[in-house]
Amino acid sequence: MIKIRNVKMEDLKQLVVIENLCFSKEEAATKHAFEKRIELIPDSFFVAEVDGKIAGLVNGPVIDTMYITDDLFSMTKSNPAKGGHQSILGLAVSPYFQRQGVAAALLTHLEKEARKNNRETITLTCKQDLIRFYENLGYLNCGESASKHGGVCWYNMCKKID
Repeated sequence: MIKIRNVKMEDLKQLVVIENLCFSKEEAATKHAFEKRIELIPDSFFVAEVDGKIAGLVNGPVIDTMYITDDLFSMTKSNPAKGGHQSILGLAVSPYFQRQGVAAALLTHLEKEARKNNRETITLTCKQDLIRFYENLGYLNCGESASKHGGVCWYNMCKKID
């Protein structure tokens, strides 16, 4: 059974471990970035637990534009109560818990919260090998991203909130 909840500062150490298992050093959020996100956007930072263990995370601020810009990875500000575009800066699932529906559960929960808060879209960037995963969850490939985060080629993926 997967339980999704809002992040707590006590989760920080485990979240950094999971992030670094899933992303390269250049791509992974830093401990400091996570501290700021936990502090400023706990309303859009969720943790998945399986049998009481942290299995994964999803997080990102609400932004004014439809696409993610690289400055978001280093600068976080509080979310507006309503409207805007829900970004996803990170979706990471511990390798031990992958292929068990954890990522989909996190995305479904984030979408439910986004709908409740009248967000226009959910927007994220992913590498080419993950495009199909997101398309299967209703996201549209909106083309190559301008992001150069981590020195990787990213694709904009967007999902309209109805």
